[in-house]
Amino acid sequence: MTVSEAIPAKPRRRWRWWTRAALASAVVALVAAAGFAWWVRSLGPLPFEAARQVSTTVVDRHGKLLRAFAMADGRWRLPVDAKTDVDPGYVALLLAYEDQRFRDHGGVDPWALGRAAFQWVTRGHIVSGGSTITMQLARLMEPRRRRSLYAKLHQIVRAVEIERQLDKDQILNLYLALAPFGGNLEGVRAAAIAYFGKEPKRLSLAEAALLVALPQSPETRRIDRHPQAARAARDRVLDRMVAEGKVSAEDAAQAKAVPVPRVRRPMPLLAPHSAERAMAVVRDKATIRLTLDAGLQRALEALARDRAAALGPDVSVAIVAVDNSSGDILARVGSSDYFDAGRAGQVDMTRAVRSPGSTLKPFIYGLAFEDGVVHPESLIDDRPVRYGAYAPENFDMTFQGTVTVRHALQMSLNVPAVALLDRVGASRLTSRLKQAGGRLVLPPGEVPGLAMGLGGVGVTLQDLVQLYSGFPRLGSTVPLREIRGNGDGRAEPLRLMDRVAAWQVGNVLMGTPPPDNAARNRIAFKTGTSYGYRDAWSVGFDGRMTVGVWVGRPDGAPVPGMVGRASAAPILFDAFARSGKLPAPLPKPPHGTLIVGNAKLPLPLRRFRPAGDLVDPGAQRALHIQFPPDGARIDATTGGQGDAGALPVKVAGGVPPMTMLVNGVAVGPLDGRRQRLVAPPGPGFVRLTVMDATGAADTVVVRIQ
Repeated sequence: MTVSEAIPAKPRRRWRWWTRAALASAVVALVAAAGFAWWVRSLGPLPFEAARQVSTTVVDRHGKLLRAFAMADGRWRLPVDAKTDVDPGYVALLLAYEDQRFRDHGGVDPWALGRAAFQWVTRGHIVSGGSTITMQLARLMEPRRRRSLYAKLHQIVRAVEIERQLDKDQILNLYLALAPFGGNLEGVRAAAIAYFGKEPKRLSLAEAALLVALPQSPETRRIDRHPQAARAARDRVLDRMVAEGKVSAEDAAQAKAVPVPRVRRPMPLLAPHSAERAMAVVRDKATIRLTLDAGLQRALEALARDRAAALGPDVSVAIVAVDNSSGDILARVGSSDYFDAGRAGQVDMTRAVRSPGSTLKPFIYGLAFEDGVVHPESLIDDRPVRYGAYAPENFDMTFQGTVTVRHALQMSLNVPAVALLDRVGASRLTSRLKQAGGRLVLPPGEVPGLAMGLGGVGVTLQDLVQLYSGFPRLGSTVPLREIRGNGDGRAEPLRLMDRVAAWQVGNVLMGTPPPDNAARNRIAFKTGTSYGYRDAWSVGFDGRMTVGVWVGRPDGAPVPGMVGRASAAPILFDAFARSGKLPAPLPKPPHGTLIVGNAKLPLPLRRFRPAGDLVDPGAQRALHIQFPPDGARIDATTGGQGDAGALPVKVAGGVPPMTMLVNGVAVGPLDGRRQRLVAPPGPGFVRLTVMDATGAADTVVVRIQ
């Protein structure tokens, strides 16, 4: 017998046993892997859409929060960007405390999980979860009530999926928006605003540590219910950061000495009327940007609230401020107090149709200037007059006799305004204001009449401010804009009146006597009071901004003694003062503006005569240069529409054809209307001569400046 024959075949049987065991293990592993894969697939897609839903926020032109609207379930969850909306110190503290290797791992930190597993084995219960920021985000996206190994495995799988679909900045932003901070507060922005009354862009160490501590147990550490627990949790965060060398002991001690807030603050509620309208107009947009300026809006809301309280019960105040160049609404105060039911605070009085009183008078004068009917230095009568059954009277029931047109507008005399409206035409005034964006509302069945010049028509404060912004814009308006990015591109300017006429109105209103204790010649403004003391108005402008103020009762009840000059004008001047900027100068006179006294005006402009009362033409048969008058100073350097820099010359009388001479040099004939545009040789004195077919001539010397 050989040695090999003597050894039994036992190793072969052992090899078969190990083979069977390996095959069985492989089958089990495959089944387990297939089961795990099936389980992962059964989890379905990550609920990113629901996680990205946030409260709608309304912000101003600079991105400052005006108002936020809670989500449908009552939660406050504000959109946040870690790079622009959050203090970098808070982000560094959060990552140092919660996930030091956040930028390096793929969703799961093996070191943190190993530490958590060791604590669980040695102590018999879960001490620390070992969760990364990504794993916590997974838990927030798919919350589970109990902590278990299964829940941890679920978080791990979801964290890996999240890391595959989002980059690190997106993960951090989503976590900062979803992290719970107690009650219905979610996200660091909502927490910072509710607990500290500010955005999280600048946080102290104490504030940052508190915001790091709260999400670990948001309900048991709510500052409005458990301030001591919140403070203890904050201090533990600081102690750990000191131990790890992230924060100095001195800084931590100072932070610990800061008390924890005990009261939750309300969310911002600036520009409530504008925000609500924006919500109704703009759909499916997380952030709505308005043209408002939060600082100016806050200042004017406080102004309206204080002045309404001083004016008496049930009286409200509305204010609109507009940027002249762009038409952007910088502030809109719809009422003195949004929550005051007695003053109908939730009614936006900037859009309410009310009687404008005398505030339409500047447009009457502007059209009269444009038509060449009067000049600011023309004389006009303020005497009793009757138009059929209508006999206008001044507010003080007196008459001032013959005054200049400038004085009549500055003192808001009624009779001269009605006389000019009779010449201009009420229908023409209505159509011109409508053309410029002002919607005038007449009583049913009524047509434009002379009474509209004194307030016999309806208009909104917003439209009135848009119309007034046409004066500093030298005769054009732009539609007002309040919501940015809503398909409202820059619209074409709307014509209000001639450039020279608009400048003349602004120049006259600049000299209007201001209210008591206010500086003169700072802003151009006009006041108005509706019939029965129901509405008091004041609208003013400088070179930068136009502001309108309305005072009255929203229900239309009269307020005896309430007049625009005493009630609304002081608010207007205070509004400009609270804008934080000095009044900007109005534009310079446009080309062709005639700046002379009454004595040097052309004869037809020296005194206004009602329709039908014309100048005797006999005195005008001889050749006479009507414009420019002899000795006039004319600004011909700014140019204007049409022939920029050209000087218009108008002639009356004489026998055509007529020849124009400039400094003795013929420049050509006059046209059939006895007019010609002349290019002046330059600044200085210029001699203009016109000679007709009979040899008659007339000469004037003007100064070009």
